[in-house]
Amino acid sequence: MAEAVFCKPSTIFTSKPSPFCTFLLILVLCILGFYTPLYRSTTPSPSKSQNALRFRQIFLSSANNNTLASYLRALTQHPHLAGTKASLDTTHYVLSHFKDLGLETRTAQYRALLSYPTHSSLSAHFINGTVLRLPLTEFTQATPDVVPPYHAYSPSGSAYAKVVFVNHGTDEDYRALGALGVNASGCVVIARKGDFPRGIVVQKAEAHGAVAMLLYAEGDKFKKGFERGTVMRGVGDPLSPGWAGVDGGESLDMEETEVLRRFPKIPSMPLSAEAAGAILGSLGGAPFPPDWRIGAGHVGPGPTILNFSYQGEERVVRIHNVFAVLRGLEEPDRYVLLGNHRDAWTYGAVDPNSGTAALLDIARRYARMMGLGWQPRRTIILCSWDAEEFGMIGSTEWVEENLQNLGSKAVAYLNVDCAVQGPDFFVRATPQLDNLLREVTKKVKDPDLGGATVYERWGATNMGTTIQRLSAVDSDFAPFLQHAGVPSVDIYYGRDFPVYHTAFDSYDWMTKYGDPKFQRHVADTLFLFCVASVAGIWGIVALHLADDSVLPFNYLSYAHQLQEYTDVLRNLLDGSVSIHPLVASIEELTFAAKAAQAEAKILREQESSDDSVVLQKRALNDRLMLAERGFLDSEGLEGRQWFKHLIYGPPSDYESKLVFFPGVADAISGSARMNRKERQAAIQHEIWRAARAIQRAARAIKGELT
Repeated sequence: MAEAVFCKPSTIFTSKPSPFCTFLLILVLCILGFYTPLYRSTTPSPSKSQNALRFRQIFLSSANNNTLASYLRALTQHPHLAGTKASLDTTHYVLSHFKDLGLETRTAQYRALLSYPTHSSLSAHFINGTVLRLPLTEFTQATPDVVPPYHAYSPSGSAYAKVVFVNHGTDEDYRALGALGVNASGCVVIARKGDFPRGIVVQKAEAHGAVAMLLYAEGDKFKKGFERGTVMRGVGDPLSPGWAGVDGGESLDMEETEVLRRFPKIPSMPLSAEAAGAILGSLGGAPFPPDWRIGAGHVGPGPTILNFSYQGEERVVRIHNVFAVLRGLEEPDRYVLLGNHRDAWTYGAVDPNSGTAALLDIARRYARMMGLGWQPRRTIILCSWDAEEFGMIGSTEWVEENLQNLGSKAVAYLNVDCAVQGPDFFVRATPQLDNLLREVTKKVKDPDLGGATVYERWGATNMGTTIQRLSAVDSDFAPFLQHAGVPSVDIYYGRDFPVYHTAFDSYDWMTKYGDPKFQRHVADTLFLFCVASVAGIWGIVALHLADDSVLPFNYLSYAHQLQEYTDVLRNLLDGSVSIHPLVASIEELTFAAKAAQAEAKILREQESSDDSVVLQKRALNDRLMLAERGFLDSEGLEGRQWFKHLIYGPPSDYESKLVFFPGVADAISGSARMNRKERQAAIQHEIWRAARAIQRAARAIKGELT
């Protein structure tokens, strides 16, 4: 029997190998090298697109209405007005939640001027000599942890004067009163809530000579509710306009003109519908104009007199933003941001913590996916903002502090404020995201109609599948889009709810009247046989933006929308002003968008990880991402330079017929005091500015120098 030949481990690793051992080792390696590719070819690994689909399935299948309910209960145990200890408790709750999930967390703190009430009183003195002291609370007994009804940043003051009812408080309403011979000057005016921001309503009352302003919201239920809110103009900390209010940074003095011009000069307060009814029912004078569509009644002035007093204080306090960061594997320097504000006027079950609960659930689901091996292609940042109710302060300070990085690296900002406030689905967005949003809603089962999708129910409404735009300044998308030029989305169920900003916005109201089964938070879905929800729609849109190799942006939608705006503008103007600059620039954008779509189609079909393909995708994505920045103008809107976006932004005149091209809208509204030639020149200049902005976006998509 021949002697066995073998190699001891010590011989292989510590001493010189024999020629036979060397030959044997090489032979084994060659055999392995030959068979390994054959083995791999018989069991192919899943493609990146298949892997992304699998993780989206995991995300949707992880929905759980019990977790949403538990988050909402915890967040709404106490009122948590920004700048208070209870608000700080919610900061710690969100931060702990992110940390417990193993996510990278961080906070950003700012010093901001907030406003709080110290004393208020209101009594009605009727013509028969009786006096009615009106309670300024929703409850029969004082509730110390619920802030009394007030308007943040209202000046302190008092008034003893006759009452005039001004309907919604618009210029048109004051003109209607003038036609009746009614003058609001020297009176306390009462208005019912309309479409205008409350600060604008107070501003118009001040302009018409009123000495104080009371504002109520109508409703068949909850007539005892007082709608709190801010009356400050603009967004962000008033002491640091345009820069972040950081420790050691510049801060304006309270008495500086730039600060004072953002606050009203007459005191104001919210009023309950019940109290408003008692006062309005006692007025004399002319009857309500028929166009007001409010039923029978009289506008005053008087004979009822109101004795009104409000005392408040402004304090510089510390506010806290909280973040969870999910680092991207391939493009960690590209950011997809999901945001919701955390602070509330009272308990905040609907506004905003229905959205906060959805954000926390997205964090939970993403963490589960990471535990199973998922990592986003691009970085996802979950943002929990503070002090939104005072004027989007937390988000604005952060955007101002990070403006350069956001400008060069932010893919999109996805906002949810009130996730669920009633039936029907609504979404607002910049147009390049329209297709993505519609495709996602086609896969989600509507919570109110068994078998129908959100898209089908949405299409059956009067507005159809209309995606509204983001010219308003009413949530945290404003600084991202209107100041930084980041493509943005705002998602929500229901347009209005009767307890908005009142002490009734509690967990009890949500479970009894709003969404008792949390169906709109977590809705049955047909999309990949999973369960979806507001969090599902929000989270899946984010996953596409974070994981798709080519960004799902379609600028043809933007070009079509701009063409519709131009047609409206053509009909509004008298022909003396040329809209040709807009037409030409939109044609250029359309051409660039078509070319980008064709390029994207080719690149999406290439799964190769070859460096040249990766670089081509990166280059196209950057062009698509940066195109929105082209709509910004460094000079901003005239008189409101903080607002930089020339397509979407608030007009200076809220009675303007245009909800787009804010610079053009301002020129049309402000030209009434000009002669014809000056008027034409002002409007034409703003048309040219908008056209140049569209050209910048088109050339960003092309990615080439002229």
